[in-house]
Amino acid sequence: MAVQERTGRSTKPRRPESPAPAVPRREAPAAGTDQGFGASQAGRLLAVLRVATGLIFLWAFLDKMFALGWATPSGRGWIEGGSPTAGFLGSVSVGPFESVFNSWAGAAWADWLFMLGLLGIGLALVLGVALWPAAIAGALMLGFMWAAVWPPARALSDGSPSGSTNPFVNYHVVYAAVMFVLASTRAGDTWGLGRIWARVAPVGRFPWIR
Repeated sequence: MAVQERTGRSTKPRRPESPAPAVPRREAPAAGTDQGFGASQAGRLLAVLRVATGLIFLWAFLDKMFALGWATPSGRGWIEGGSPTAGFLGSVSVGPFESVFNSWAGAAWADWLFMLGLLGIGLALVLGVALWPAAIAGALMLGFMWAAVWPPARALSDGSPSGSTNPFVNYHVVYAAVMFVLASTRAGDTWGLGRIWARVAPVGRFPWIR
């Protein structure tokens, strides 16, 4: 009878080890969502900043429309026949575009564009929808206003001090930057209608109107 040598090792063939399952990569949640960053204090602060910025535009619209007595004197509201651009553009007295802005003062097309811009940007920010279009339109409007006050000038065209304290950055630049920050972080998803807006068919096809 043959004797088999025992080596202490199992003669049973070893099964190949199966590779570890791949872990799907999770993308970081957007700042405006209710997960992760969006539920944090920073996400809520962005929502507060969004609403506050929107109210600045909405208040300007309401004051110029109904002459609430703050920036627009009583009786000179747009609904009463006043012009929301005549005062500001007509008083421009500095910068290379002074004559251009003066010629636009009180024009019907300027009044309509200005008021529709204030209303649209303000509503978009407060509701948290269409933040990218609002940021682009807001930056364009604020850019014109920056050119109208022309911060680089130390003196007005009549030689009097302009009152400018910074030749480049003023509140127009800051507001424009804030709106782009709100749009890029999807700040409308927190305390806003951003997530509902994202489910609208055209928004899904064209993310730039998100």
